[in-house]
Amino acid sequence: MLNEIITVYAITDDLLKAIGHEDDCRREMSDAEIITTAVCAAMFFNGNHTQACCYMKDHNLVPGMLKKSRFNRRLHSNSMLMNDLFHQIGMILKEASDSPQYLLDSFPVAMCDNIRIFNAKLIKSEDYRGYIASKKRYFYGVRVQLLTTKSGIPVEFVLMPGSASDVRALKALPLNLPAGSEVYTDSAYTDYIAEDDLEYTSKISLKVMRKHNSKRQDEPFNHYIKQSTRHYIETVFSAITCVLPKSIHAVTYKGFLLKLEAFIFAFTLKQAFI
Repeated sequence: MLNEIITVYAITDDLLKAIGHEDDCRREMSDAEIITTAVCAAMFFNGNHTQACCYMKDHNLVPGMLKKSRFNRRLHSNSMLMNDLFHQIGMILKEASDSPQYLLDSFPVAMCDNIRIFNAKLIKSEDYRGYIASKKRYFYGVRVQLLTTKSGIPVEFVLMPGSASDVRALKALPLNLPAGSEVYTDSAYTDYIAEDDLEYTSKISLKVMRKHNSKRQDEPFNHYIKQSTRHYIETVFSAITCVLPKSIHAVTYKGFLLKLEAFIFAFTLKQAFI
C-alpha cells in the first residue's frame, strides 16, 4: 500500500508542477497531499476520508495532516483542480494510446436506495430520478458518462442527473480525441446530427449500434464489429462499477460528487500506472 500511495503522490505532484500550480507557503499541507489523501481514501478505504487521514498521519506520510473539518474544506476548494488533473492524465493516455478505438457508456450511481427516494436529503429534484432498464427499477442519483480507451482506462467523464439521456450527455462530453478516432457506443446514443458533426468537424467516427428500425443500417461486417466491441464494453464497465462501494457516504451533494470523482481518478491511476 505504501508504494502505491507514494506513486499517487509523485504523479499528482508532477502534474501540478507541469501545469504551473503553486501552493501558498503558509499552508501546512500541500494541495498534492490533499488530493493524494482523497484518492487513497477511494483506493484503499472505500472513500472514508477519516481513515485515510489517520493512516497517512500514523505512517508519517503527511506529518502536517489537517483536522477533519479543515481537510474537507481544502478538498472542496480543490475540486476543480482534481478534475483538471484527471483530464491532464486523460490527454497523456490518449497521446500514448496505440489504438484509435474508444468505448463510451454510462452507469448509474445511486445516492440512496429506491425505497428511500422521498427521504433523500442531499438533493431534491426529479431530474435525479432515473430508470435502469436492465434492472427494471428506478434510482435516485447521478449517471456517469465515461469514455475509456480500448483497454478500459478512463480518459474523460461527465456527471449527469439520473434522468439525463445518453444523447444529452454525449453533447456534454468534450470528446477531445485525435482525428481518426472511433467511439463505440450502444443504440442509446443514436443522434444522426451529432454523428455528422463529429465526422465533419473533428474527424471522429461515432460507431453506434443500430436499432432494427434505424434509418442508417450497417453492413453485416460493420454490425459484427460493433456487436463484438459492445460485449467488451460491458466487461470493461462491470470492472469499473465493481470498484465502487454499494453506498457512498456524504453529507452534501458536492461531497458526494467529490468522492465519486475520486473513485474514477483512483481507478484510472491504478489501471494506467500502478
